[in-house]
Amino acid sequence: MAVRALRGATQVDADDRQEILDRSAELVTAVLERNELVSDDIISIWFTATQDLTAEFPAYAARLLGLTDVPLMCATEMAVPGAMPRVLRLLAHVDTQRTRSELRHVYLHGAAALRTDLPQ
Repeated sequence: MAVRALRGATQVDADDRQEILDRSAELVTAVLERNELVSDDIISIWFTATQDLTAEFPAYAARLLGLTDVPLMCATEMAVPGAMPRVLRLLAHVDTQRTRSELRHVYLHGAAALRTDLPQ
């Protein structure tokens, strides 16, 4: 097994607690499913949110999904002028047999525009 990193992002419609939880859960689930991973494969997940999202921690959604023994961390994304608003991002470190070229990074909703080079 090798340690690999997976990226993902999603955009939410509003700074609403339930919306943040729903979109965060959707993102984590998509990363796991598209890469055929289970919770035991996850080493850690780092979440960031743009400064306009403060209603809930995205990591809490992962806890609600059952990732209770995985180290999770949240941070605020840099406030770059003109950057896409209301974006949640994740960086997951995982144990996997897959090579880097076989990994499927996940960009959902409006955040898909951030990485048009990746297959959806």
